[in-house]
Amino acid sequence: MRSRWAVRLVALAALLVWLGLAGVGGPLVGRLSEVQKNDNASFLPAKAESTEVMHEVARFSDTESLPFILVMEGDGKVGPAQQAAAQKFVAALPDRELDLPGDPALSKYLTETPQAAIPSQDGAALLLVVPMNAVTSAETIGDTSPLFAAADTLRAAAKADLAPSGLTTYVTGPGGVTADFVTAFAGIDGILLGVALGVVFIILLVVYRSPILPFAVLLTAVFGLAAAALAVFPLAKNDVIGLSGQSQGILSILVVGAATDYALLLVSRYKEELHDEASTWVAMKRAWRGAVEPIAASAATVILGLLCLLLSDLGNTSGLGPVGALGIAGALVSALTFLPAVLLLIGRAAFWPAVPKLDHVHAQDKIGTRGLWGRVAALVGSHPRRTWVLTLTALLALAAFVPTLKADGISQSDLFLDKVESVTGQEVLAKHFPAGSGSPIQVVAPEGKTDAVLAALGREDGVNDPYAGAAPGAPAKVVDGKVLVQATLTEAADSPAATDVVKRLRTDLDSVGDDVRVGGQTAMSLDVLDASNRDLRTIIPAILLVIFVVLALLLRSLVAPLLLVVANVVSFGATMGVAAIAFNHVFDFPGSDPSTPLYGFVFLVALGIDYSIFLMTRVREEAAEQGTRRGILVGLAVTGGVITSAGVVLASTFSALAVLPILFLVQIAFIVAFGVLLDTLVVRSLLVPALSHDIGRRIWAPSALSRGKE
Repeated sequence: MRSRWAVRLVALAALLVWLGLAGVGGPLVGRLSEVQKNDNASFLPAKAESTEVMHEVARFSDTESLPFILVMEGDGKVGPAQQAAAQKFVAALPDRELDLPGDPALSKYLTETPQAAIPSQDGAALLLVVPMNAVTSAETIGDTSPLFAAADTLRAAAKADLAPSGLTTYVTGPGGVTADFVTAFAGIDGILLGVALGVVFIILLVVYRSPILPFAVLLTAVFGLAAAALAVFPLAKNDVIGLSGQSQGILSILVVGAATDYALLLVSRYKEELHDEASTWVAMKRAWRGAVEPIAASAATVILGLLCLLLSDLGNTSGLGPVGALGIAGALVSALTFLPAVLLLIGRAAFWPAVPKLDHVHAQDKIGTRGLWGRVAALVGSHPRRTWVLTLTALLALAAFVPTLKADGISQSDLFLDKVESVTGQEVLAKHFPAGSGSPIQVVAPEGKTDAVLAALGREDGVNDPYAGAAPGAPAKVVDGKVLVQATLTEAADSPAATDVVKRLRTDLDSVGDDVRVGGQTAMSLDVLDASNRDLRTIIPAILLVIFVVLALLLRSLVAPLLLVVANVVSFGATMGVAAIAFNHVFDFPGSDPSTPLYGFVFLVALGIDYSIFLMTRVREEAAEQGTRRGILVGLAVTGGVITSAGVVLASTFSALAVLPILFLVQIAFIVAFGVLLDTLVVRSLLVPALSHDIGRRIWAPSALSRGKE
């Protein structure tokens, strides 16, 4: 009796500690947007040529600019009355009040005052550049930013002042695109978390057929996220780690998915032990001991895999590494401490109405007789070689489509799945002005080489009106013996044609001097593409090595880890092949971000290996007593239901990313959701157990188990 009360007191103490942590960490989850960084420097490779130019260009002016571009289009030619209305609009802009605390004027966030709208050559449109201070306008004030408030003000003012004159105004340019991203990510925490938790709750109701357990598991995920926020918020606030809107959204999904997976495994072992133990304390102790090794190994694999992203040259990718790792750590601690405490306090009633009885019924008794996974285990045991050969052949056939995946970058107009004003404005801009207006090529060169740079730009196809200085006709400013030379691209700044121009220009300017550097928006896109390709070559081998080492230590084998790693790589290849088919021919996507394959690999391989870990640790446990081949079948039968449930949960949580109208996140949602289901239902259920069964006890080589019972 005393021991029972002692256990309950310890469980209650653990629960109170978690309630305290959640009370502090919960509000921080909602405040993570305050410490986000979504400026160019957060996404660019630190040592890229375009990054160096961006820093150099900042020295030619007192402040770094992030411009809005307003395109004013008439029904036909812009008449004198419309020009007068536009000029009046421009003159009043600096005094416009922003919807921010204190209602500051727009002029507070401008780097210079706009003077006049520039007419297009066809006379049908006007163009106005509104340069915002890139630093102060990106600050978070309350639940918004000056940049977002300025976009709202510009749109409202244009509609009120210019629409009556017959001018239709579009707010676009870098500032407009950024503001539309802010809108797309608005409420990302609440939307993603709400959708993910709602989907998980429905799945858990189906899995457990209990109204109590789903709440316990969901609280485990929520408390894990709160614990992660306790670390992420102060680290991001003090610039120790980088947090972007993208990584913040993925953090929520990772924690919910991982915490639920770990909870499912622990609850499954606990329920299994309750069939043999009258004491819930003894059952939980045995379940915890049986589950802690695979859960900890799974978390370690994902954490180390995510930390490999620190090798990335891209700020947002490298920032996701520690952010995601802290999220997985929070999920791990919550699943191994908070959930056991709750289950012990509730007792067997947690499974109501299907309360497990003390009947000594075991899953391995069902092999080949009844139950889906018992029949699957029997199939694998009867025809192992046929099973793995057919499965592997099908997966490799799907992987053959990987070369058709278009992941060489997309234009800004394709970033959004919804039609947004900045995209429409860019199309109108390209119709009346050089498509690269507002996003010039920027060249920083020694003063003595200015003429040679101007001559090279003048000879280059696809480049218009090169000039030295901050604006045409203005005297060129010299800083430390260097000048800024700019030119307008004839093609859209984010188009492949514009990227080709930058490539040629860099080659041509090498003959002028190694100290001539080319930057600007197009050069940034090119450098991001190059950095993404380098990341693939660097990070993927690092992740595979980390996973192999963790598996070798966990399974005390070299053959089994190699088999699992190869199987997951094949699964990833098949998933990307299916993604290529779906993106190209079903969804008709224009392409993919160059980082999409890397993100897909990290999540699929690092997370997908979890299910093989859950399976093979149980197989090893059973093989020590019953022999390897029998252990494989028992392990498959015992873990089949819980692992499948975990896979469905993880696929569903990542599917929540599709609620955001951003092409990159929708593609990641598809890749991870499909890949996890493929890994759960095919690779872990058929390929891995069938191949392991065919190999037999040699999969444990060189450990002593490889010389044990077959």
